[in-house]
Amino acid sequence: MIDAELIQQCADPSLKLEIVQKFIEEAGGADHLTVTVRAGERIILVPKPTTEDEAMQLIQQNLGQSVVKVGVTQYPAGLGIQDKSELSPDLLDSCKNIGMGTALFAKVYRIVTEWHGAPAQEALDDAILAYKTGRFEGRQVFYESDPGETELAKPQSAELGERVAAEGTGPSEPSLSEEDPNKAGIRIDLSGISNNNKEQ
Repeated sequence: MIDAELIQQCADPSLKLEIVQKFIEEAGGADHLTVTVRAGERIILVPKPTTEDEAMQLIQQNLGQSVVKVGVTQYPAGLGIQDKSELSPDLLDSCKNIGMGTALFAKVYRIVTEWHGAPAQEALDDAILAYKTGRFEGRQVFYESDPGETELAKPQSAELGERVAAEGTGPSEPSLSEEDPNKAGIRIDLSGISNNNKEQ
């Protein structure tokens, strides 16, 4: 896990700490030397670099023929450059990588939130997926224009949910034994569907 202090110091200020932590946890790399090479949906196994020079060499070898993502935020190495000579060693600096990656993710998050039409919790999950794949609704999301100021969903704290559940605010639903069967919601048993859909 990346140090929260480093995240606060380096991350895009438009994102809350909890959102950045979730983003790095789900879409990020293990450390600043993590290099991921993809060809379509396949991950190409590459040797793990142990130095910044090895990492930069690995990036240059694969850039142009595969999608190369780098560092703590798995920032797309080829984004915004025309030639391999334009690659910046900033990609491998933890703080600068967090800054670049969270700024790009913030833009993706705003695009996805605008598409949802309102700040929604699902927008965060969709934005993380869009950042990982580089696509959202069939478009190359990294090249889309930034919608600018967009209200983002407030992160839901797992701790808060656990605390509320532990304290209890009274029964939100009656137990099954107390429930009036005439007021029950609609329930449909779909277990038989899977048996009918199996190919013979």
